Amino acid sequence: MLKGSPDSGLSVSGVTVQFGGLRALEDVTLSVPPRSVVGLVGPNGAGKTTLFNVVSGFVRPSAGQLTWDGHPFHPKPRRLVRQGIARTLQDVGLFPHLTAVENVMLGRTTQRRAGYVSSLLGLPGSARDERESRRISTEGLDRLGVAQHAERQASALPYPVQKRVALARALVTRPRLLLLDEPAGGLGAEDFEPLAELVKSLPGDPDSPCSVLLVEHHMDFVMGVCDQVVVLDFGRLVAAGTPSEIQSDPAVAAAYLGIDPTDIEVDAGTAVTLTEEPA
Repeated sequence: MLKGSPDSGLSVSGVTVQFGGLRALEDVTLSVPPRSVVGLVGPNGAGKTTLFNVVSGFVRPSAGQLTWDGHPFHPKPRRLVRQGIARTLQDVGLFPHLTAVENVMLGRTTQRRAGYVSSLLGLPGSARDERESRRISTEGLDRLGVAQHAERQASALPYPVQKRVALARALVTRPRLLLLDEPAGGLGAEDFEPLAELVKSLPGDPDSPCSVLLVEHHMDFVMGVCDQVVVLDFGRLVAAGTPSEIQSDPAVAAAYLGIDPTDIEVDAGTAVTLTEEPA
């Protein structure tokens, strides 16, 4: 865990990512303040996943830097949880032959007290640690409303339930920053509201508050849960602001609809309606 000012949050400063002749990100700067929800949106190929991979440590920027709490930050995938970051995946990423609760318990690996040898030998400390991990993981499932599926194999669960199990696995790590990759993807309209309420509650959680950076195609969901929204297009940041500011920004409509911003007239108080990200 990084030490420093607890009020700085995550900052991405002038980040550029070059893959051969392709510039996936160009001079992108944004911040995720403590106890906030920030949405990252843009057309397909805008660079959203690349930026997520930079923050997760899977891609090293060609230029620019990350800072956390005012200190240079170098995320490492194998140490991400210890560094205070948890991430969900678009494809859920559950182990199909493990039960729901066992999948969530995997998220607590770095918090467990018993070492590998103790677990292998089944020593008493390991057994206590196992019970504690199972209890906390079951509570995590209960928080997401899926505790009744705790002992079912992941492969037998409906997709919306799998999404909640994956989110529970991320949350039991007690992250300071949660990266949500299309959390509403594949869900029905009836699942949107409870998920939105959960996401909005995370920064103010009295026991384990965390900031959220999310990528999402469903614009209604983004505008309903985010404090700030950042718009990327062709690897460049084209707009950043509150949901209402983003909805009334002609450059955003241009990025989504392919319209020249100079051809768009926006009256005061009028929002550009973006229902979903284009294919």
